[in-house]
Amino acid sequence: MTSVKICGITNIHDARSAIECGADALGFIFYPKSKRHISPVKAREMIRKLPCEVIRVGVFVNQEIEEVKEIAAFCGLSLIQLHGDESVQYCGQFPASSLIKAVRPRTGKDMVGCKDYPVAIILIDAYAPGRYGGTERVSDWSLAARIKKTRPLILAGGLRADNIREAIEVVRPHAVDINSGVEISPGKKDPRKMREIIEIVRKAGPTVEQGIFRREAGLS
Repeated sequence: MTSVKICGITNIHDARSAIECGADALGFIFYPKSKRHISPVKAREMIRKLPCEVIRVGVFVNQEIEEVKEIAAFCGLSLIQLHGDESVQYCGQFPASSLIKAVRPRTGKDMVGCKDYPVAIILIDAYAPGRYGGTERVSDWSLAARIKKTRPLILAGGLRADNIREAIEVVRPHAVDINSGVEISPGKKDPRKMREIIEIVRKAGPTVEQGIFRREAGLS
């Protein structure tokens, strides 16, 4: 079954609603320029109130390596998602099993380096100049499907209730990452939309592996 990550969590109400709706993982964005940015202190307070089995993913964009490591330890993150222009060498400073690397390919040439990242999972997002996620743009599913043949894959980018079934059928991702598609406004989730889209994902059929987030977090 395709795993589901609800990203851009900014408050405890949305976190609990996402869990109740069946989310496998929650994403907390530590990128200061994001509309869904959350401080490490607030994130830790929230995480401490959540069930320990919930997968906590921290999202970072081009931040200092030591800063990322400190926030990950401080908040008790399960996984680290690097969503910027981080290099292969940058990624190598972390345990590969703890990393998700986001890429935003526009053409097949942009995918050449994906195989070199020493990470557990590749995430495909839509490209938008100067923006790192949360753009509501739909990613290139054909490119995502090609990457999925060689790497564990999370599909992101403009996923909504009206397109996610087709996205899963085309790409067959191990997981989907949903953000703006379940929002009332940036950083504020809609419980009805979360429940609806997760129900669609659950009915869309099995993928190659189950529980990708729990496996990589060492909980499966």
